[in-house]
Amino acid sequence: MAIEKLLIANRGEIALRIHRACHEMGIKTVAVHSTADADAMHVRLADEAICIGPPAARDSYLNIANIISAAEISGADAIHPGYGFLSENAQFAEIVEAHGLIFVGPKPEHIRTMGDKVEAKRTAGALGLPLVPGSDGAIKDIVEAKKIAREIGYPVLIKAASGGGGRGMKVVTEEAELETLMQQAGSEAKAAFGDDTVYMEKYLGNPRHIEFQVFGDGNGNAIHLGERDCSLQRRHQKVLEEAPSPVISAAERDRMGGIVAKAMADMGYRGAGTIEFLWEEGEFYFIEMNTRLQVEHPVTEMITGVDLVREQIRVAEGRPLSVSQEDLRFSGHAIECRINAEDPQTFAPSPGTVTSYHVPGGMHVRVDSGLYQGYKVPPYYDSMIGKLIVYGRTREGCIMRLKRALEEYVIEGMKTTIPLHQKLLKDPEFQNGDYTIKWLEEWLARGE
Repeated sequence: MAIEKLLIANRGEIALRIHRACHEMGIKTVAVHSTADADAMHVRLADEAICIGPPAARDSYLNIANIISAAEISGADAIHPGYGFLSENAQFAEIVEAHGLIFVGPKPEHIRTMGDKVEAKRTAGALGLPLVPGSDGAIKDIVEAKKIAREIGYPVLIKAASGGGGRGMKVVTEEAELETLMQQAGSEAKAAFGDDTVYMEKYLGNPRHIEFQVFGDGNGNAIHLGERDCSLQRRHQKVLEEAPSPVISAAERDRMGGIVAKAMADMGYRGAGTIEFLWEEGEFYFIEMNTRLQVEHPVTEMITGVDLVREQIRVAEGRPLSVSQEDLRFSGHAIECRINAEDPQTFAPSPGTVTSYHVPGGMHVRVDSGLYQGYKVPPYYDSMIGKLIVYGRTREGCIMRLKRALEEYVIEGMKTTIPLHQKLLKDPEFQNGDYTIKWLEEWLARGE
């Protein structure tokens, strides 16, 4: 079924990104927004806009009833959830489909399976993905926890079965700490996610975060679009991403890409997904799957030439994938800098009014942002206000172009993380691609 009008159940740069893809496909758009986002760029550009509640996300962007009502009022025939908010809420996907609307995303059962980290790990193992050694599922009690920890060896990692962002996660270095830290992880998980279920994994000392972009048509066909290196993280939040990874060979890419694509085909997966791994000393270990579009999807688009949002919409309409694995070519290098409205040294949020704004341009420079001069960045949501994505034929060329683009980028009226990225790009270890998931926090602690 061809989509004629699509409701964008999100805000900020991703809402604008979806709007642009829709208009390039001849699809009308409906923007939903909180009262705080009445002047947002995607609201201004959409064919229709409907206010769905006050600033608090729970009363607007997480308000399923209001979003469905907006779809019915506007006559939309599809809903795209973007990322965050309701994008990985299986119940929302079910409600959308129950109202006769197309959900631009995976099947609800796959969202539910992969949203439960214990079930996701079990499913990944059954599909042939390499796993971090650990418990087969939820840990029942301390006796079982001690037994598993002795088998896999300390240090171990206790993780919440629900949620993410580092909450409900504890590193245990010796058995004497296990019971206390396991209780703390369960309590944190209960407070944050309403679920105190935890599981255990071998703690990898200094890995990289490597993720594969996958795409399925829902009918047993799937491809991979290569890997992204997302190791530069602060408090488990990604800061800069690049594709391809500086440490993954073409042979490794083909081997692991083939494994993840086959897993998605066997699963009957529909739409865009990302399979995340920890990588250490040449070995991949599955950690989780995100059943949605990723913030960092543009770096994959830059090196493959595939519009992932357009592909999501095509698959949701029941059409086949527009590209085969054999036809897919990886070319050059791309890096994305997440630009946040934060103090670049303390990382304290810095919302405010944009008093001056200039985006960099030139060949292979892309800015995904809803900012404009005079726009008031609201204090109620995530602090990311834009993404700068740059492509080069080589990694070195890409870094040089990114340095130049950051010099041109002007956002005044608030503090941003642009200076942080400028410092990062000058570091010899970054330039050599010599970093892991611990590197950025250690670098920041050194005050470099």
